[in-house]
Amino acid sequence: MRQMATVRRIDAIQPIPNADAIECAVIGGWKVVVKKGEYQPGDLAIYCEIDSWIPNELAPFLSKKEPKEFNGVKGERLRTVRLRGQLSQGLLLPLSFAFALPPTTSVDIVGTDVTETLGIQKWEAPIPAQLAGQVRGNFPSAIPKTDQERVQNIRLEEYLDDTYEVTEKLHGASCTFYLDTEGQFHVCSRNLDLKPDENNSYWKAAYKYGIEQKMRDLNLRGYAIQGELCGTGINGNNYQLGLEFFAFDVYQVGIGYWRPTARQGLIEMLGIRHVPVLTTMTLVHLTKEEILASAEGTSAIAPCKREGLVYKSEHSDKTFKAVSNAWLLKYE
Repeated sequence: MRQMATVRRIDAIQPIPNADAIECAVIGGWKVVVKKGEYQPGDLAIYCEIDSWIPNELAPFLSKKEPKEFNGVKGERLRTVRLRGQLSQGLLLPLSFAFALPPTTSVDIVGTDVTETLGIQKWEAPIPAQLAGQVRGNFPSAIPKTDQERVQNIRLEEYLDDTYEVTEKLHGASCTFYLDTEGQFHVCSRNLDLKPDENNSYWKAAYKYGIEQKMRDLNLRGYAIQGELCGTGINGNNYQLGLEFFAFDVYQVGIGYWRPTARQGLIEMLGIRHVPVLTTMTLVHLTKEEILASAEGTSAIAPCKREGLVYKSEHSDKTFKAVSNAWLLKYE
């Protein structure tokens, strides 16, 4: 389960120009608008990340009218917003919501995951009919689901001694094509293994690109090709595309993820599109703020804002993403 709510220490409190009642709390790479005087630098608090589904009883003030409902829980989704010109991403809750401890406690609980304790969920957009499909089973356990940590949450100093492939983060639906070690072909959404269905977009992409036969021709048993499904009926289709698949990972059971150069070569052999590769670079001397700023820009596949960037090490499994704040404010 993704850690949507964790105990964090407040790094700084910054004033907001022309705002008398609110100020900005800095938590790692995140900034959250809070009531003036509610927190002090060094305090511990519960940080809830954007896309958290917050039950109404935890924060009734989030609902302007009647609370919405998600997975049977009334509440609200946390989005990126601007308040008095200040970007705010997430929510701070008092430590007492999860612990019988004061906010200045010396007990080392920083990083404790309280997502389940507080009944917080990760919000997911409703699945359109053309993506839902018929379920064959859960996502195959032999391969990992697709995901990267946000740059705001990483310890950047641990990532500086490496070289990274930088690709565009596309806005679509996570898709995995997997030929298992027994020779069975799987088409998967982010969480599910889907039955063959000519009306399902995931399977349409598999048929369109002849993925199964290409993987069999190259004897890719135990391999998964993972990428983004974009186009008609998928997350607003900002790119105005027909159905397209863009690969971003190759995973080999028992080996792990292929490194960027090798992966790009195999994707080319398969005759399918790769997500746009923008550059290769090191992160020396860069700050989180500078990495986030570089996420802004125009998509390489269409004249619209890009969702962000994904960084993958050339030599290890280190990876993270930087999501454009302009994109979040416009589309999320």
